[in-house]
Amino acid sequence: MDFSWRNFISLPRRRRRRITEIAPDEVLIDSRNIPDFDTTQFEGRLEKPISRTMLYAVGGAFLLLALVFSGQAWHLQIVKGEEYRNRSERNMLRPVPVFAARGVVMDRNGSLLSWNAPQTSVEPVDTTSTSTVRLANEDTVALREYATTTGLSHVLGYVQYPSKDKNGFYYQNDFEGIAGVEKYFNKELQGENGSRLVEVDAHGKVVSENIVRPAQPGASIKLSIDSQVQSALHKSIKSIAEQVGFAGGAGIIMDVTTGELIAITSYPEYSSQVMSDRTDTAAVKALLTNPNLPFLNRAVDGLYTPGSIVKPYVALAALTENIIDPTTNIVTTGSISIPNPYDSTKATIFRDWKNHGTLDMRRAIAVSSDVYFYTIGGGYKDQKGLGILNIDKYLRMFGIGSPIPESFAQGKIGTIPTPEWKKTTFNEDWYLGNTYHTSIGQYGFQVTLIQMVRAMATIANGGNLLVPSIIKDQNPVIEKTTDDISPQSFKVIKEGMRMGAIEGTGKALNVSYTHIATKTGTAELGVSKDKVNSWVTGFWPYENPKYAFVVMLEKGSVHNLIGAAAAMRQQLDWMSINTPEYFKE
Repeated sequence: MDFSWRNFISLPRRRRRRITEIAPDEVLIDSRNIPDFDTTQFEGRLEKPISRTMLYAVGGAFLLLALVFSGQAWHLQIVKGEEYRNRSERNMLRPVPVFAARGVVMDRNGSLLSWNAPQTSVEPVDTTSTSTVRLANEDTVALREYATTTGLSHVLGYVQYPSKDKNGFYYQNDFEGIAGVEKYFNKELQGENGSRLVEVDAHGKVVSENIVRPAQPGASIKLSIDSQVQSALHKSIKSIAEQVGFAGGAGIIMDVTTGELIAITSYPEYSSQVMSDRTDTAAVKALLTNPNLPFLNRAVDGLYTPGSIVKPYVALAALTENIIDPTTNIVTTGSISIPNPYDSTKATIFRDWKNHGTLDMRRAIAVSSDVYFYTIGGGYKDQKGLGILNIDKYLRMFGIGSPIPESFAQGKIGTIPTPEWKKTTFNEDWYLGNTYHTSIGQYGFQVTLIQMVRAMATIANGGNLLVPSIIKDQNPVIEKTTDDISPQSFKVIKEGMRMGAIEGTGKALNVSYTHIATKTGTAELGVSKDKVNSWVTGFWPYENPKYAFVVMLEKGSVHNLIGAAAAMRQQLDWMSINTPEYFKE
């Protein structure tokens, strides 16, 4: 064989074999002899090494995260460090209110009506829920306690306690009076809360504390109310109302020289204790859903048709305007008939509740004749009448249908029907019959008890319209004086009212231990007139008046023979035995 150089050169160059790595699984796996591996436990698997790319990516992510955290730490500690350090120090000092003791409320004799329980434990209401929240010892609030005497709730009212949110922070730092004296005199009663700083550690444990400002207790208040007399009046009204089926009632006794309210009660009533505590949710719900409206203060905010109790004021107006002499007799036959101006064959008949015969003014007041007051109010035949404008003028002189100046017993304004009122309300013209009905306290007439008792006090004291007061020994405030009405005119009205107690509609009040002057009223309600409001008002003693009164029973049957006069008689009898000082001359 010729191994010449040329031949060697012409031989093809042997390729260099490329050496590649053989994976272990290519060597070890034998498809004919597969081992019995538990693959759920990752048996029979070989790990592959992580690539460098993945290592770099993960490392980069951690580096970036570290840079972010480092930057945030630098921002918090360097940039915002001073601000957060100060905030942290402030968070260590927690301001805690020191609650002022709420003022005590007493009646005119010094009996406690509302006071504070010992500050050993507290259960104020969290108004965000119906559950009760107990405060810590560091910020205890005294519970408000009320006398269990009935008939006082509308006078006393109730409170809402300082309240915390779910995080334990106060969103209401003061007691809040919701009604009655608690509301009207809230500023005087609540005092001024103090404050103390409590230092706490990171776990909220108190380290130290220091009072920064001591609490200033609230002022105590002595009311003009006699709690025993008021409770008895409430029981008398409740007794008669439940006995004969009246929906509610109210009563007031007022000093005619000072304007002090000796008693002012409303039936039915709520419980001041229940409404303040709010722990008995069933009792609270029952009060809120009671259809007889126990939260309505009927003595002040209830508006009622007055009926015949307005007749003394219409009589005073007639005397002052020289409409009629008090001795002039008017023959009443049980009704008057007014011809229809558009049809002579027809007439409108205005009936009396009874045929009283011939009457002068004193007797007309005593027997409460409707026809007599139709005649002097609107006029009839030859007898001139006052007219609705004069009626409105004189009634307002006694505060009827008018706002009461700022007072605890301010109440609603009410309505005296007038042509302007009728036009505004019904868009109708005024007729003579409207004047007749207004003269006897019917039609759209609405008054409050507080208006009627101070109007009666004005008759009793001879012409001073007093602003009612709930505070004992406060200087009397006279709103105005009825200078246009002569003492002789007042005397005639008083004599007629005294006659009413002796032999007239108010003879239920003809008691032996004092001389009562009175006027009763029965106001018909609705179109069917099957319901009435029963009224009685007056003063005592007749010779030297000291106290005026009014009692009203609401919405009873027209067939009732027992009404407000019976409730007042019970009250007077009780007072003659238990509080005889009110009948001393």
